[in-house]
Amino acid sequence: MNDIFERDLRGEMVSPNDAGYEELIADIFATIRTATEMNTGYRTPEEVHQYMGRILGKPLDESTTVLPPLYIDYGKPVTIGKRCFIQQCCTFFGRGGISIGNDVFIGPKVNLITINHDPDPENRSATCGRPIVIEDKVWIGINATILPGARIGYGAIVGAGSVVTKDVPAMTVVAGNPARIIKRIETNK
Repeated sequence: MNDIFERDLRGEMVSPNDAGYEELIADIFATIRTATEMNTGYRTPEEVHQYMGRILGKPLDESTTVLPPLYIDYGKPVTIGKRCFIQQCCTFFGRGGISIGNDVFIGPKVNLITINHDPDPENRSATCGRPIVIEDKVWIGINATILPGARIGYGAIVGAGSVVTKDVPAMTVVAGNPARIIKRIETNK
């Protein structure tokens, strides 16, 4: 049988009845414990980077800023690029994989959610993941929610309070629920 963590990342349905589920939940609680320690009291930027390294299972680039609190369930399948700025009170459900490019700005209270439940009510406790990809130079406004499987294209802007349910093309501004293209971004180049 495949490892439950690999199945989760492949987007297969994972159930509390599956072998290894207890290990998955234990890892989630360990991540939440580390994040809670980071979120409790003032932390220097260096301390935040140390905590983030533990959460992600790899170093966070020194050029990236994370302002706690950050609520995260599982950090190992999350990658964060260089020169990013992640504001306070964000929630990352990382089990399905989150890839954040370089020079990304993420506003306060942004939700990156990679997990969904089985629509079958008889199997509702089962979940499946789909990765979120945020390309370079994206700006995600306050309280936006990015749902499983969405890709945010290069240089795009997601308006405050928006709910992104599908891919966002590069160099566009999207807003609303569900988010739709408001305009294209023109540059002076």
